[in-house]
Amino acid sequence: MVLGLTQVQKEILNALITLYRKKGLPVKGEEISELINRNPGTVRNQMQALRALGLVEGAPGPKGGYRPTAKAFELLSITEPSKAVKVPVIVNGKLMEDLSAEELTFPSLPHPEVCEARVRMVGDIRKIPPDAEIIIGPTPVNEMLVFGKVTGRDDTENIVIMSVQKIYAIPKDTVGMHMSTPIITVNADDDIVSASKVLLNHQIHRAPAKKGEDFIGIFSLRNAVQAFIEGKKDAKVREYMDPTIVKVEKDTKLSEALRLMRDYNVRLIVVTDEGKPVGVITDYQILTRLAPEQVSYKSS
Repeated sequence: MVLGLTQVQKEILNALITLYRKKGLPVKGEEISELINRNPGTVRNQMQALRALGLVEGAPGPKGGYRPTAKAFELLSITEPSKAVKVPVIVNGKLMEDLSAEELTFPSLPHPEVCEARVRMVGDIRKIPPDAEIIIGPTPVNEMLVFGKVTGRDDTENIVIMSVQKIYAIPKDTVGMHMSTPIITVNADDDIVSASKVLLNHQIHRAPAKKGEDFIGIFSLRNAVQAFIEGKKDAKVREYMDPTIVKVEKDTKLSEALRLMRDYNVRLIVVTDEGKPVGVITDYQILTRLAPEQVSYKSS
């Protein structure tokens, strides 16, 4: 519980941190009011009180707004963005890109007949409907996947309550055991339409982009949709691809591959054998291989 703050102030501060972590830029009061469905005037008035408490600072100028201070992160027990590790949240079979599990506690462990978990999150938990199927993890330290069903929500504290159905420890499998091969690639100098056809023809959501013999990025259906929306279907793949490429040797453990995906914010890794690319593996592949009877979420 956060002492000294009203329910409205905690709600506003959680919303500010959620938006600030997502944007990396100052947040306007109107964005906060829209997220929490409150009057903009209420948000502005409460911001003055939060600034007086040293929890919020203002950024002037046309691109200005509000930023949470280090004291705000400490008060709400939320890791600052520069130190945060994203822990995946999957709801009703869909990976929630803007949510991350910050803290997972099991208050009912003394009563094993009622296995319940409380998950404090960063992000807009209003996206999580009641009774939703939910998967948390892999967790960064003990490498667990927690499966369950949503039984409640505390929007003020940004906590989701879940009944736990299964806790799954990640095995010691290597990426080489589960990679896809041969590697399907797109050409970085091809147009968006041609590259999209490659993905659709192979029924995949993303693929490495090559220039010559070098891998220089990852092109996904999401990149293609963005180009189409902007009316740039004739643009080159290199203009819309994600430029980060992560490579690991085939004997790398699945848990390490997932950690790298979190650290570099990627969903596909190139697998190598003594430095030579031999396959790829995605977060979707890893999770479905680990628990295929329970993990069948859509890869976006």
